[in-house]
Amino acid sequence: MNSLTPTRQQIIEVIDNLPEDAFSELVSFIGYLRYKAVETKTAQPHNSFLLSIAGLGASNEKDVSERDEEILASEVNPIRGWSLHADEQG
Repeated sequence: MNSLTPTRQQIIEVIDNLPEDAFSELVSFIGYLRYKAVETKTAQPHNSFLLSIAGLGASNEKDVSERDEEILASEVNPIRGWSLHADEQG
């Protein structure tokens, strides 16, 4: 098998020349190749986690880092602390 892309006949000849004890490994490898081919065909379009959350922090404000303490102070109740729900801070 001298060419870079072997023909079907060349592959059959190589398989015919394999020792008997190599067949179980060959069958396993062929099963893997079939699995890989099916997985590639059925793979869903790749949705990157980072791309899916990229817009979550979108804000109209240009730079909130200068106001971080002010923002936190307005959201934290001095007695009860921070709460997820605004109605709990009464």
